Amino acid sequence: MLARADALAALTEERFDVLVIGGGVTGAGVAFDAASRGYSVAIVERADWASGTSSRSSKMVHGGLRYLQNFDLGLVREALVERQIMVAMAPHLVYPTPFLVPTLGDERRSLKIGVGLNVYDVMATTRVRQGRRERGDEEQWSPDRHRTIPGEEAAELIPALEPRDPRDAYLFYDCQTDDARLVLTILGEAERFGAVGVNGVEVAELLDEGGRAAGAECVDRATGERFTVRAANVVNATGVWADRIRPHEIHDEAEVPWIAPSRGTHITVSTDDLPIGRAACIVPAGEDRTIFALPWYGRTLIGTTDREYEGDLDHPSPSADDIEYLLDAVNSFFGVELDRSRITGAYAGVRPLISTGDQHKSADISRKAELYETSSGMLTITGGKLTTWRRMAKQVVDRLVEREGREAPCRTHELPLGMPAEAEDLEPPAGLDGALPEGWRDLLAFRYGHAARHVLRVAAERPELARPIVEGMPDLLAEVVIAARYEQARSVADVLLRRTRLGLVAAPALRTADDVREVARVLGGELGWDEAQVESAASDWVREAREEGIDPAGENRPYADRGEA
Repeated sequence: MLARADALAALTEERFDVLVIGGGVTGAGVAFDAASRGYSVAIVERADWASGTSSRSSKMVHGGLRYLQNFDLGLVREALVERQIMVAMAPHLVYPTPFLVPTLGDERRSLKIGVGLNVYDVMATTRVRQGRRERGDEEQWSPDRHRTIPGEEAAELIPALEPRDPRDAYLFYDCQTDDARLVLTILGEAERFGAVGVNGVEVAELLDEGGRAAGAECVDRATGERFTVRAANVVNATGVWADRIRPHEIHDEAEVPWIAPSRGTHITVSTDDLPIGRAACIVPAGEDRTIFALPWYGRTLIGTTDREYEGDLDHPSPSADDIEYLLDAVNSFFGVELDRSRITGAYAGVRPLISTGDQHKSADISRKAELYETSSGMLTITGGKLTTWRRMAKQVVDRLVEREGREAPCRTHELPLGMPAEAEDLEPPAGLDGALPEGWRDLLAFRYGHAARHVLRVAAERPELARPIVEGMPDLLAEVVIAARYEQARSVADVLLRRTRLGLVAAPALRTADDVREVARVLGGELGWDEAQVESAASDWVREAREEGIDPAGENRPYADRGEA
């Protein structure tokens, strides 16, 4: 990405075809789609890229098996098609994972789940396999049909199941990703097509020309400086904040009753405490609900909850009740005794669900994406899910193309997101092979693809940065340089929560300013900070970690102070 200062300058020098407000996966997708069709595009984000819902998901690219319970076949099919497209677009970032639904003890295998998986198979594989035959692409991954496996095989895939002696299990496939890295990769591709993006820029108000939205008056939150971005079209892709931009248009004209935020909480634990292997497990959680236990960055990721939320949208934190709910579910199912002291990280995200009626009835809450066009010409896209970001973006840009009478078909289904790299092909800098932490190849290949060479180049030039950020983890200090130099990282939280994911998987090692001071120094070296600014940045991390509630096992528990349930 452009250096932030250069991108800021570019925003004021050009009149754009499209201004996208919101730097989550949907906004990034709109910028990518529009730029790839020949539009000049600006995209601004008030905080950091992917700092909202798009870095706080379950890290799954999936059809949504549970949506079949509500007969939402259209949403499931759309998501399954998009899942396959994403695997083709970014094979290094979106990868297949086996999922198990085990049968324990004397319980009967669920016929309901079996029927659902049969439907899932038909919707997932028929179109994919047909497409592969038409293209002659037999190498491309496609999901196997689900099958029943014996208990011994299930325990081999998920060692945590072994003490429970499962009788058998359903086995099917879905995909995983790193949501924040996906957003950054999409933004990078948007820039390759000419888009200009800047984080830390807040829209103060929209501009009007002849009653039409024509750009925005913006504020650089780092300096307080105001400037104008002019654009022929404005797209509001701010997710859960969508009805805060011209709310009278959203509510009165589009007749959107309200956006109903729903909090989803996740925790991570050591694989020693819950050895999940390389497969994921669907875990019953009472009241006909299920949660997931997933392998992710060397930890076991557990989630999610689904509760109405009325708190701080900028820093939603896991509640004590949600954490206990997740722990109780895995303890009961796997026969373990995990408590908060075993948690290595926690986070909560807020889904931008669209209310369609009674705000107190969950059945009246839509999981679908919705596009609204109001009298100013502003397009607002919200709702949806991580898996369907490309489809949502296409919906927006298709509308722009339609109302302008252009001939500009969508291309994103055939465009790559970055370039993959094989882990074994990554060569360590001369003399540093022994200094690099275990697992560095796999991590860099997954996170950066071919761009991992930039990280290794920095490590070669500055060998002191070939060390891990957190002892025992493969993330390198050289990545801090990359985050600042190429990805507009401006704070320790940007680095630890979104450029790497250490804040979510290694929170106990990052509790104090001392723990992150080296990160702050490396970041400050790129951003021109003096020692006082370095110290301030390290202290800011402690404050933000407390606000985010990433460390329920430590002292940074916001609900402990507020008495939140």
